[in-house]
Amino acid sequence: MSTYTEEVGKKLNDLLEKTYDAEKGFKKAAENVEHSALKSYFNQKAQERYDFGHELKTELRAFNQEVDKGGSVTGTMHRAWMDVKSLFSADDEESMLEEAIRGEKASIDEYADVLNETSLPSSTQSILANQKSRIENGLSNIKTLEDLR
Repeated sequence: MSTYTEEVGKKLNDLLEKTYDAEKGFKKAAENVEHSALKSYFNQKAQERYDFGHELKTELRAFNQEVDKGGSVTGTMHRAWMDVKSLFSADDEESMLEEAIRGEKASIDEYADVLNETSLPSSTQSILANQKSRIENGLSNIKTLEDLR
């Protein structure tokens, strides 16, 4: 069985931190939209990221790694920006959706970066590949929400 290097543990904790940020961001987006399908989508994505976080924490603990708590300063600033943007934007639902798409694309890149780590144990590789696939599927499905407008 492979073990975690310090670098892999750090990368996974960074991914976990971004997962916390995404969960909070999707919750915030759900609060800022009225469109029922968008609200449902954002709430579903927040729950998905909550589940991802628990999977990542469980995996980190299984390999005796410290688990970071909370989100990042960047994530907090991004959510504050979403609040401001929703106050001043004439079409804030569209801007929230655009931000969600941008964030999901960034998440896919972050997962790809960690998945390229050659020293990942197979269980971690499997969890990350599954989560990345779910993000990619959600991103392709988001196009239908853009057409609802």
